[in-house]
Amino acid sequence: MTGIFDKFRQRFRQSLPTPQELSRHRWLQPIAHRLLEHGLWHAKTESVARGVAIGMFWAFVVPFAQILFAAAHCVWWRANIPVAAAITFITNPFTIGGWLYLAYHVGSMFVAPDMAMPAADGWLGRLQALGWPTVVGMGLFATLGAVGGYLVVRLVSRLWFHYRYVRRLTRRYRSPGP
Repeated sequence: MTGIFDKFRQRFRQSLPTPQELSRHRWLQPIAHRLLEHGLWHAKTESVARGVAIGMFWAFVVPFAQILFAAAHCVWWRANIPVAAAITFITNPFTIGGWLYLAYHVGSMFVAPDMAMPAADGWLGRLQALGWPTVVGMGLFATLGAVGGYLVVRLVSRLWFHYRYVRRLTRRYRSPGP
C-alpha cells in the first residue's frame, strides 16, 4: 500500500510547476522576485499556519478562482502557497451545496430572511431571498475558519515539537538495563 501512495505522490509532484517555472511565466513577471522566496514553498510552522488561514478564508469568500486569490494573498502575506491551494478544496463542486445550506442556517441566526414576496417569480426569486443569510454565514465561516485554522496549526505544531523534545530527553537519560 505504501508503494502506491509513494508513486502517486511522485507523479503528483512531477505534474506541479516549480517556483522557477512559475516565475518565468509572462503574466507573473511583475511578482517573479517574490515567487522565489523560500517561505512560500517550504513547510515552516508560521508559513503553513498562514497558508491554512488564507486558504480557509478564500475557500468560503468566493465561489470561483479561489486558488488564484489564495496564491496572490500568500505572496503578499508570505504564506505557504501549496498549503493554501490545497485548503481551498474544502469547498469544491461536491461539497458546496452542503456548505451553502449550513451557511444559510448559520446566517439566519444573525440576519432574518426576508419574508416579503421576492421581486422575481419562481426559483430565481426564492434564490434571491436566500442571499443575505447565506452571505453572512459564508463570511462567518471564512473568518472563523481562518482564525481557527491558524490557531489549530500553531497548537498542533507546538504539541508535536513538545512531544519530540520529551521523547528525545527520555531516550537520552534512560537508564541502561541490567
